[in-house]
Amino acid sequence: MKKPEKKKTLISISEKSFLQVSCLLLGLLILSVALTYVVPKGTFGTLPDGSPDYLNYVRLDEAGGIPLWQGLLAPILVFFSGDGLSLFMLSLFLFVVSAAFQVMNDVGGIRSLVVAVSEHFQEKRSLLLVLTAFLFYAFGAFLGLFEEMLTMLPIVCALSLSVGFDSFTGFICSILACGFGFAGALTNPFTVLLASEIVGANPVEHIWFRIVIFLVMFGLLMGFLFLYLKKIKKDPSASLTHSHDERLREAAGGVLHENGTAPAAARRLNRSYAVFLAAALFLIVISSLSPALRGYTVVILTAYFLLFGIAAGAVASGDLKFVLKSFLRGMAGAAPTIVFIALAASIKFVFDKGQVLPTVVNQINTMIEGHSPVMIALIIYLIVLVLEFFISSSTAKAILVMGLLAMVNTGLTKPMLVLLYTFGDGYTNVIFPTSPVLLISLSMIEVPYFTWIKKSAPLFIMNLLLVVGFIVLGVVTGY
Repeated sequence: MKKPEKKKTLISISEKSFLQVSCLLLGLLILSVALTYVVPKGTFGTLPDGSPDYLNYVRLDEAGGIPLWQGLLAPILVFFSGDGLSLFMLSLFLFVVSAAFQVMNDVGGIRSLVVAVSEHFQEKRSLLLVLTAFLFYAFGAFLGLFEEMLTMLPIVCALSLSVGFDSFTGFICSILACGFGFAGALTNPFTVLLASEIVGANPVEHIWFRIVIFLVMFGLLMGFLFLYLKKIKKDPSASLTHSHDERLREAAGGVLHENGTAPAAARRLNRSYAVFLAAALFLIVISSLSPALRGYTVVILTAYFLLFGIAAGAVASGDLKFVLKSFLRGMAGAAPTIVFIALAASIKFVFDKGQVLPTVVNQINTMIEGHSPVMIALIIYLIVLVLEFFISSSTAKAILVMGLLAMVNTGLTKPMLVLLYTFGDGYTNVIFPTSPVLLISLSMIEVPYFTWIKKSAPLFIMNLLLVVGFIVLGVVTGY
């Protein structure tokens, strides 16, 4: 059967989106370089075991700003820094996942599975969205997944389109839901469990309070979703992804699974990719639950999508040559995401090289002294928000922030410290422009960053009010 070439890849970042995001990040990079010449430099002492002593801050008055050549080359130098290996693996992960889904699209696998699922929920479309959103919400809340969910965004967007909605609905039900779950976490190993371990807290102590937060925040997310759906139902042109979806409907039309496809071929497609995706989800869950494998989740998934992304396509289409060409086209389509990753990571690199972060942490920490417990809680929340802008890694922030708070008498309970950290670390993953996952996912559905901020402002204003309310309630009730 003839398999026509497509001009655009399934995961395609528009030129406009690429330029907007790149300019935004480049502006932040220039600002960070300038700040290293303004903010006093400092460093932390070292404990006998070689770890940082966050209580021993040393100001470096003689130190100057980062050399301009390092600032200009930061997007390249960051790959040779301590974060270089993880950045390289994330880049490779995105290349391989994009390629695997391009193959899945070109052989008709996406359309085949989406049609099969949508037929069962055609009369229960709202239920399908709620169940999908809750699944991703649970991934973030219980397993601490976020970057890995980029693998599912094309599928959820296609499924959303198939039942009459748009790609932005798919974004809400997957990436946004996962980010909300990350903040409303119950057992997230990268926030709740790690932060609890550092400060010596029992992660299940007073868990009822976090369960209430978990349910309230999911309700807020669903309110945002259905208000958006009500709006585009009245005026379909109000969809944030209207033009993008027109192209996606054509691209996801499939090559093998058309109306005239033989039943045997359709069954082969469904079975091949149902097994492929089920195994991917199984690997995500198992590697996230296992302490021994948790740090290798991205590596495991990269290897899986590389090997079995090609194998599933070959089984479904019977044409290995076509699959390999499709795989390479998919990798090329993901190339712009590497620029986003490099620019976002270079901001932290500049602050590290400029020795600015220790001063920022030390200065903000002094604000705690002499204030009421409620004010102290809000200041700590602010600390995490500030650090989140520059350090996207939950693990790195937990070690820095919780390690410091573990040795400081804040007057707050240990579970409250963990909650403050979780609040500050989660929602910002879907707000701040230094979050590569947010920028990449928005670019994939061709929604400009500032458009997202404008449209989501009511959601995050309400979210902030609820967070502050829960912080005050937690302090008052002794949580």
